Amino acid sequence: MNSGSQREILVEMRKLFLRNLGVGLLLAFLFPSIFRIASAASLQSVGGSRIQSAARPGQGSNIGYQKPEIALGPQSANPSGGTSSSNPAPIPEPYPPPEKFIQEGISVEFSIRSLTRRADKDSGVREGEDAEVQFTIKDSTSGNPVRGLHPAAWMETRPTAKASDSKDCHAKVQSFLSPSLNVRPEVDLNVYFVLSLNEDASISVVDPLFGYGGSKLLTTVQLKSPGQDWVLTGDRKKLYVSMPSVNQIAVIDTATWRSVLEVEAGPNPLRLSLQPDEKYLWVGNDAEGIDAQGGVTVIDTSQDKVIARIPTGPGHHEIAFSTDGGYAFVTNKRKEGTVSIIDTRQLQKVSSIEVGGFPVSIAFSKLSRAAYVANEEDGTITVIDGQNHRIRSMIRTKPGVKVIRFADNGRWGFVLNEKESMVHILDSSTDRIMHSVEVGSSPEQVSFSKAYAYIRSRGTEQVTMIQLGSLGRRESLPVTQIPGGETSPEKGSSPASADAIVATPEGNSVLIANAADKTIYYYEEGMAAPMGSFRNYGRFPRAVLVVDRSLREVGLGVYSTNVMLSRAGTYDVAFLLDSPRLVHCFDMVVKPNQALKRKQQVPLQIDPLLKEKRISIGETVRIKFRAIDPNTQQPRTGLKDLGVLILLAPGTWQRRELARPLSEDVYEVTFIAPQAGVYYVFFECPSLDVHYQELPQLILHAMQEKTQPPATAPNK
Repeated sequence: MNSGSQREILVEMRKLFLRNLGVGLLLAFLFPSIFRIASAASLQSVGGSRIQSAARPGQGSNIGYQKPEIALGPQSANPSGGTSSSNPAPIPEPYPPPEKFIQEGISVEFSIRSLTRRADKDSGVREGEDAEVQFTIKDSTSGNPVRGLHPAAWMETRPTAKASDSKDCHAKVQSFLSPSLNVRPEVDLNVYFVLSLNEDASISVVDPLFGYGGSKLLTTVQLKSPGQDWVLTGDRKKLYVSMPSVNQIAVIDTATWRSVLEVEAGPNPLRLSLQPDEKYLWVGNDAEGIDAQGGVTVIDTSQDKVIARIPTGPGHHEIAFSTDGGYAFVTNKRKEGTVSIIDTRQLQKVSSIEVGGFPVSIAFSKLSRAAYVANEEDGTITVIDGQNHRIRSMIRTKPGVKVIRFADNGRWGFVLNEKESMVHILDSSTDRIMHSVEVGSSPEQVSFSKAYAYIRSRGTEQVTMIQLGSLGRRESLPVTQIPGGETSPEKGSSPASADAIVATPEGNSVLIANAADKTIYYYEEGMAAPMGSFRNYGRFPRAVLVVDRSLREVGLGVYSTNVMLSRAGTYDVAFLLDSPRLVHCFDMVVKPNQALKRKQQVPLQIDPLLKEKRISIGETVRIKFRAIDPNTQQPRTGLKDLGVLILLAPGTWQRRELARPLSEDVYEVTFIAPQAGVYYVFFECPSLDVHYQELPQLILHAMQEKTQPPATAPNK
C-alpha cells in the first residue's frame, strides 16, 4: 500500500466518521455493563483516532508528509511542537532491553517500562498497570535524533509466541488503516478523548470515532456539584475541576476516569490555573463582601494538598503567570481595582498595583514579558512590566471590555468588548491596537487553533474566525463566520469559565460546545459549516476539552505516550512511519498481575428486593436491597456511606441519596419519579472502594398510567 492510497483510506475514514458521528451513544449509556468489559481493554487506548495517522493535515486542508528535522549534535531547544521543558529529563532504563529496527537510513528503537513502583523492584510490564511507551528515532548513520515526525503505532495480542514476519506485519497495519470500523486493534496509540463539562454535575468522556455507529460514550464522571473551570496537567494524567457550590476542587484520574479526591479549596473557588512548571495549582476564591476572605488558594500537585491561602481582596480573581513562572498576577475586581503580584517560590504577596475600574481579565505576553489587565468599567488595558512590576503603558478602548487573551506566540492579544460587540487586536511589540473588528452580539470567549482565532458570542450561534497570518499585514482583516450550532448560547444554560471551543490535536479543526443545542460540533478549517456533531445525552455541554493520548515528541527524537494494558500476553507492536516508508512489528510481553486479579473482586454485592420494576409517576418509590460480602455471603452491616445515584435516561434528571439501614443487612432509599421514562439506580460505597460503575445497576420503568406500588420481597 503506497503513501497516496494510505491517505485516500484515511480520508474515507474521516468521511465515514462524520457520517456516523453521534449514532449509538444512547446504547452505550443505557447498557453500560455491555461496555464495561470492552472499556477495560480500550479505556486507555481506544479514543478518537488521529484519523490521518502518520500523515497529518498541514495548514489548510492538505494532507501529506512534512519533512522531518534531524537534530545535529547536542541541542537544548524544545522539539517542534513538544510541550516538555528545554532540557528533557534522562530516560529511565526500560525493561526488557530496547528492541531496535533499522531501515532506509532510519533507526527506530522501541521500549516500554512500567510506571508502577513495586517492592520486588521488577520493572516488567504487568496487566492493569500504567506503562510508558517510547519510540526513539535516529539517523542510523550519524546517530542524530530525527525530530518533527508523526509516527503511528498499534498493539495487539497474538495467539502464539511466534513473532510476526514482515508480510504479517504489513497486513496488520493495512487492516488498522482500513476504513472499516470493525477492524480495530486492542490498543491504539494514535488517539484522543473528548470531554464535556455538563450543567448537571457530570463530565461526559466520549471516544469521538470508534464504537457503535462511529462514536461512543466511554463513561460519565459524576461530580459533587456542577463544575465551573478545569485544567489538565501536561502529562495528561490528572484533571482538576472547580466546584464553587461545595468549595472544592475535584481531582480526576484520567487513567480510570474517576474522581479520586476532593480538595477543600476555600470559599467559592472558581478559576483554576497551573503555573508553568505545574508544581502548584492556583485557585481563585471569589469571596464577596467587605469581610470576605477573597484571594487565592495554592495546591501542591504532587500531593494534591493545600499549602497556602493568600488573601488579595474580595471579588472575582483572574490569574496569570510570568513566562518563567516566578510571579503570579492576580486581579481583584472591586471599586478600586488592583492586581496583586505574588512570588510563587516564597508564596508571598510582594506588591499590589492599582489599575482602576473593574479588572475582569488578565493575560501575560511571553513576547513583551508583561501582564495586560482589561478593565471593564473604562475600557483601558493596563500593561504591567513583568520584571520591575511597574505600569509600563495604558492602552485605551471603550468601556465594556470583558476578555483579553494572547495567541500562542504572545504577540497578538485579542480584547473582547461585550457592549460594543467588537474585538480589538493589540500588538504587544508596540502596545498599540492594530485592528478593531465587529463580531457577533456580546462576545464572551476567544480560542485559538494554529491558524485562526475563534470568537464565540452569546447573542448569536455564529462563530467569528480571524486568520492569524493576516494580522498586521493589512488594514482591513478578512473575517469569516461559521455556524456553531442552531441556537445562540444565551438561550442555553449559564456559561462556564472554561473554553467552549478547543482545537483538536490535528491542529486544523476545532470542537464547539453548544449548550443550547445539547450538542458538540466538529468543524474543519476551510469548510463553510461544521462537518459533524454528536449529541450529549440530553446534557448541556458548557465547555469542551481534548485529552490527547497519542504519541508525541517529548525529547529530541523521542516519541512517547502512556498506556494501560488490560490483559497479559505476547503483543505485536505495529509501527508505521509514512515517509520514509517504515513498517515493523516489535515484540512485547505483558506479565500476569495477581494483585490485579485479587483487586478485581468487588467487595460488595447488592441484592435488590424489588419484584416489580414498574413504578408510578408522582408516588414515593421505596427501593429496598441487601448489602452482602460476595466472598463470605455474610451481610455487610454498618455501612454509613452506602450511596445511591438515581438517573433518568438520558441524564436529564438525577438524585443522590445515602441508604438508610432498616435491619442488619437491608437498606432503603426513597424517591419520587418526576416523569415517565427509564430510571437507572447505581450503588457505591467509598469506604469499601466501590464505585458506581463497578456494581450492576437496577433499571426501573416509570409509566404514565397508574400502576400499583412496587412490592418488596419479605425480609429473610
